[in-house]
Amino acid sequence: MYHLLGPGYRIDESKRRVSAPLVIGGMNTGVNIEVRAGGSAVDFQTVPALMYSHPEITLGMVKTHQALATYALFPVTAVFAPLTKSPGIIMWDPASHPTWRGIADIGKSDVKVLVSPGALYTSLLVREGLIKPSQIDASYDGTPTKFVTNPTMAMQGFATYEPYYYQHHVPAWGKPLKYQLLADVGYDEYEGTLAVRAGSLRPLSACLSKLVPILQRSQIEYINNPGPTNQLITEVVRKYNDGWGYNRETADYAAQLMRSSKIVANDSSGPLGGMDPGRMQSILTAYSTSYQEAGAKIKRGLTVANVATNEFIDKNITLR
Repeated sequence: MYHLLGPGYRIDESKRRVSAPLVIGGMNTGVNIEVRAGGSAVDFQTVPALMYSHPEITLGMVKTHQALATYALFPVTAVFAPLTKSPGIIMWDPASHPTWRGIADIGKSDVKVLVSPGALYTSLLVREGLIKPSQIDASYDGTPTKFVTNPTMAMQGFATYEPYYYQHHVPAWGKPLKYQLLADVGYDEYEGTLAVRAGSLRPLSACLSKLVPILQRSQIEYINNPGPTNQLITEVVRKYNDGWGYNRETADYAAQLMRSSKIVANDSSGPLGGMDPGRMQSILTAYSTSYQEAGAKIKRGLTVANVATNEFIDKNITLR
């Protein structure tokens, strides 16, 4: 049993943190783990910036493109990728668009695509000719209001959340949605890798050699038996009470979908949690172009080895 957060966890609503003992094989290791919320709880600071202002943080959840964008100021290196594919989607109402089968069909129309301000994947979709620049509506505020009141729009989301939640828990909607994974149209982002400060990689190597295989096994245990963790997640959401709707049924749906859609799966490099160097290079190349087009400065000479390593991954740990 490789539950990271064992019995006796404590939820601090005011600081948006969960602390608990590290439990391996049913035994308390004597090591305590603290999981901190991001977003509004940290005034929307980027995770790499937060890690450098709070050196007690060991690991941060960092998207590959974010690591690339912030490396010049806050260099971090990913050591574990819990998700093999991004759960990001573009979704639509099948009643409004009965002939659409994927994102390419959206691009053949003039329908607006509602996305968050600064969503970087839109530039990739435009470059690939899947949608037109004129279709992008970057005013998504995280609520269903705009989509529900104008169901002819397409909208960003996560396969693990919106399709189920909108159908079952948004009374103003209450019907199925169609969607396509961004990962299926070339969005190869490693979503939410766990990373350390680049300068801490060597000092932490002994710890990471033991910890990363535990993270691999924990992810496998979760996807095979998500119930206990989903219960904790929904309790945390309820106690944080920040307006985000999430419940046990949605969490169970997400776990099932992550397995069936291979969002959690063995990486193309072999083990679960690994990061394929060829794929990482493609991500760096694609996003370097996107950032340069936007006028951002990327650290010169940045390589895959700077932003990710499989050094601590146990190649024998796979999902079966």
